[in-house]
Amino acid sequence: MLNSISTPARTLTGQDFKTLSLAALGGALEFYDFIIFVFFAVIIGDLFFPADIPDWLRQFQTFGIFAAGYLARPLGGIIMAHFGDKIGRKRMFTLSIFLMAVPTLLIGLLPTYAAIGIAAPIMLLGLRILQGAAIGGEVPGAWVFVAEHVPAARVGLACGILTVGLTAGILLGSLVATAINTQLPKEEVVVWGWRLAFVLGGVFGIIAMYLRRWLHETPVFAELQARKALAAEMPLKAVLRDHKAAVVVSMLLTWLLSAGIVVVILMTPTYLQKVYALTPPEALQANSLAIVALTLGCIVAGRLIDWLGSGVTFMGGSVLLALTTWNFYSGLQGGTADLLLHYAQAGFCVGIVGAVPYVMVNAFPAAVRFSGLSFSYNVAYAVFGGLTPMLVTLWLAQDVLAPAYYVVSLCGLGFGIGAYLWWRKRGALRLQAEAA
Repeated sequence: MLNSISTPARTLTGQDFKTLSLAALGGALEFYDFIIFVFFAVIIGDLFFPADIPDWLRQFQTFGIFAAGYLARPLGGIIMAHFGDKIGRKRMFTLSIFLMAVPTLLIGLLPTYAAIGIAAPIMLLGLRILQGAAIGGEVPGAWVFVAEHVPAARVGLACGILTVGLTAGILLGSLVATAINTQLPKEEVVVWGWRLAFVLGGVFGIIAMYLRRWLHETPVFAELQARKALAAEMPLKAVLRDHKAAVVVSMLLTWLLSAGIVVVILMTPTYLQKVYALTPPEALQANSLAIVALTLGCIVAGRLIDWLGSGVTFMGGSVLLALTTWNFYSGLQGGTADLLLHYAQAGFCVGIVGAVPYVMVNAFPAAVRFSGLSFSYNVAYAVFGGLTPMLVTLWLAQDVLAPAYYVVSLCGLGFGIGAYLWWRKRGALRLQAEAA
């Protein structure tokens, strides 16, 4: 089922580090654009929906618009992946930046419900859909791009470093939101401060688009092109016909990834404010620390998967994520004195997501790799990542430990996938030994 990345056996070169750095920085700036919405979800809900509806319904609708970005990811991802497998990774890698920067800038300029009524949330929804289409091509494209540039023995580390770039975008969003909420009076944040975060995002997108001019096409794609070995038919058709097992494993891994990122990292600042009455600066400062820990966890997970393999990494990582997540959310019921420590521990263990792309980029052959990864990842994230905020929000109305229950249950899935990958590897090694 798993197909090794076909790159020469060598060490990482200066060019590899340049490619990783530019890809990670560009991904960070684009991911900032996509997630900054969630850090101002409370204010956006107040400004873009009627004031006379229940607070829980307003937040549910706000997270519904946030989820629309995830639901739009499959279409954008499939289209960009198709052309990425046909005409090149780099072109689509650059296009995704442009498609993200413009809607982000426009969100920062949108009139509110008080100004134009129901048209305000409708326009916000439309721009959020465009953002989703862009990120649908960005994330899988970035993983494929770096994996095809580095030697096979360093794919895990490379994907971990790139995932650090993506999570750095979340950190940047958290820091910007923290600065705005700390430096401006609450009234000014509501009037114009939140808009500044989106306008900055548009500028960041333009910078990222410029930076990607210095990237080169991947050696793997260039070789396929030279040998005229590109997919002769629609790549997605070949994926769905010949690589069903790889699609299933990739989708389940994406579900695990969405549980860690969406619940523990993206939703928790709002959760801390609503359930435990923390101020926005307090919640966002804790979140920033957790994201720093997450970036370290991604690098550790990427290195471990190169060393120990994906099965052992996912089994051990899932156990640790379950323990630290439960400790964090249940510990809040006794007070917030240990908030920073417990949140940082949970954030570090969410770093298991740094190992997820390693499995996915190796699950498909090069000719259809972009399409296979993009379809699996984006469809699964649309379903699981998109619906998770609404599901957990509704569950919270019944139990404040809803986030913990959700993440811990997904850790059980992660352990099972790890056991499956370990069993598959042992079987492959046994066959190789018998053939020898």
